[in-house]
Order: sequence, then C-alpha cells, then structure tokens
Amino acid sequence: MASKPILAGYRIIDFTQYLAGPSATRLMAEMGADIIKVEMAPFGDPSRAFPYRKNKRSAYYVQQNRGKKSLCVDLKDERSKQVIRDLIQQCDVLIENYAPGVIERLGFGWEVVRELNPKLVMCSISAFGQTGPLSHLSGFDYIAQAYAGVTSVIGEPDRPPSLPMLAIGDVTTGVHAACALGFALLDVHRTGVGQHLDISLLDCYFHHHEVNVQAYSASGGAMVPRRAGSHHYAVAPTGIFRGPEGYIMILALLHQWPVLCKVMGREDLITDERFKTNELRVANQKALIALIEGWLQSFPTDAAAIAALQAVRVPVAPILTVAQAVAHPHHRARGTVRTVSDRMLGEFDIPGMPLRFSNHPELPSLQAPLLGEHNAEILTGLLGYGAAQVAELEQGGVLVSAAH
Repeated sequence: MASKPILAGYRIIDFTQYLAGPSATRLMAEMGADIIKVEMAPFGDPSRAFPYRKNKRSAYYVQQNRGKKSLCVDLKDERSKQVIRDLIQQCDVLIENYAPGVIERLGFGWEVVRELNPKLVMCSISAFGQTGPLSHLSGFDYIAQAYAGVTSVIGEPDRPPSLPMLAIGDVTTGVHAACALGFALLDVHRTGVGQHLDISLLDCYFHHHEVNVQAYSASGGAMVPRRAGSHHYAVAPTGIFRGPEGYIMILALLHQWPVLCKVMGREDLITDERFKTNELRVANQKALIALIEGWLQSFPTDAAAIAALQAVRVPVAPILTVAQAVAHPHHRARGTVRTVSDRMLGEFDIPGMPLRFSNHPELPSLQAPLLGEHNAEILTGLLGYGAAQVAELEQGGVLVSAAH
C-alpha cells in the first residue's frame, strides 16, 4: 500500500457550490488533497439548505463536501479579498463554478490569479463555458441537458420529454473537471507553468452522445435520434421487458441475438425474415418485444428468467429501486454504497468512491465542515496571521462561522 494518499501535499482553493464543482473537489478530497472551501457570508454554499436536513444540517451538503475545510468570508469586504490573495499564493489549484464573469468581478480572474501564482492551475466550471454565444447565460444540469439535445431523446415517443431523477450532467462535469485538473497538474511538473481550464456542463453532456450525433451526421440526417420509451431506437432487442413479476433490462446486442433465440427455444427466429438483421429487428420491434415478453412470462419469477439469461451470458439485470440498490450485497461488498457517520446527522448511506487504486491507502472517516469551521486554522496555521488579526476580522464580520 502507498504510504500516503496520491494527492497528499496538493492544496486547492475551492470556490464551488451546489454540485458540479463540489463533485470535482469531493473526488480530490478522497484522494488526499487539502481542500479549502471558500463560502460566501453569511449563509455559505446554498446546498447547506437542501433536503434532507436535520438540526439545520443537510445530508446533501455533507455528501458533496466531506473532507473539506470551510473558510467563510464576506467577499464584499476588501480585507477578505486580501485573505484570498494570500491564500492563492499558497495553493496549487483554484476551482470555481460561478456564472462566467462573477469570479472576475470578485477580483480573482485568471489574469489576476496567474500574476499571484504562475504555477497555479485555475478551473472554471459553468453551464455553457467561458466563450460562445450562450456563455453569458446561467444554468443548471437540466438546462445544459436540454441544450445538448439529451432531453429530447428521453421519454415516450408520444409524450413530452422526461427528466431523469439524478444529476447526470453535474456529476460527470465534476469528474471531467477532476480529470482535466490531473492532466494540468502533470503539465505543471513538466513546464512549471499553470493554465486556465474551461469546463462546461453543455460540453460534458454532449460528450454522452455515443450514437446520436455521429449517426445523424454520417447518415445525412436519415437516422434521426428520437424518444423511444423503454427500448432503443437503433439497436434491438435492447430495452426494458415485462417479466413475470416486474421489469427486466435485456441487451442482446448483435452477436448475442442468436444466443437469445437458442435460450428461448426459438432457433427459428434466427432465420426469420423479420429479424435477420439489426435493422429488421428494429423495424419489427413490436413483434419482437411480444415474443420475448411471452417467453419471460413462462418463468415463475423474474430471478428465474434472469438466471436463464445469465447462464448463457446474455446481459440482463433486474430494474432495482434505489432501496434495493442500496441493500444489494454486491454494491455493499465493493463499497459502491458507503455508510458514513456525520457528527450531526449520524450514520447514513452515500454513493462510495468510484475510483479504485491498487496503491492508495484507505482514507479515514471524513467529515464535512461546519460553516467557517476552519477560519482561524487557515489564517493562523497556513497564512501566518496572528490571533489578534483573526479576532479583528471576526469582530468586523469579515470572517463568519455557524454551528451547522
């Protein structure tokens, strides 16, 4: 095992809030980086007010901010800006996810930051990026999803588009940002010079189009991505089928189609003119779905049907609820579900760390900070301020703290 975490020794000044930015620094905290979360007085990160809450403590905030230190300052006061300037000179990374222009108005745009610390890497996360006709607009996950053409392909074909009940764009944008920061820090080792990273939810969402964009473009518009409900519009059989008890996901891709026919006891379907190619199976999908669902109904349980498909290595899965996924033994064994203990909320489950390393120590239990909890520690221990200076800043409302 490694003697210390991979990012031990790296210090990040974190101007992020809500989800996309905190998702990036959450990963970096798990990897051992020293994350100093700058929160705006008087309330800090708005996600501190998100449900579920207990004793004014948000489980949402805790999940995204474990292992970070909180510095809560009134950024309208020039004295707080001097604190930030001092801090920038001691950090390797500055990350922010304000709307474009906000960090500049606060006095910490790229041109200022690079003068203060030429080796520092700055990462700006936004809905639409720092450049382009939409860059001035603010936005959240679903807004970028809509502009990326993703929302248009979610849902039933004869119904309005649907919303996925999880923040795919925010989280994956955070992962992309963490990845870009890793690359940029490697470049600092090579060149000795930092750079500015521009990461947008729109770009990261658009990157998820593994079929839609290239198929539409290469076909000259003949292949039009569309909402297809429970089944894929371009590959069959691929989708959600009714089982004897509930719903089952089956992906019999191309070479697996004959295997599915054989396990169904319907080898005649392999040469059936309606199903001989993927294109024909898509065109005759209603008949195909009826055949597969009829076969599934012959089993006493969903588990029995799934076992039959797993035995011949046709990819298949039950449609688990969140409660079932949290309790699943595989998810528990791998740490996909992680039980954490918070000093105010007690024990509860969160998604675990998705990155696994053969040579990285398991980190101790991490705590999310109280608002401004580390004000004095950061100013005295890192920046060399005296206790009297810190007390003066606290009394003047420049530094703010609260017990939640």
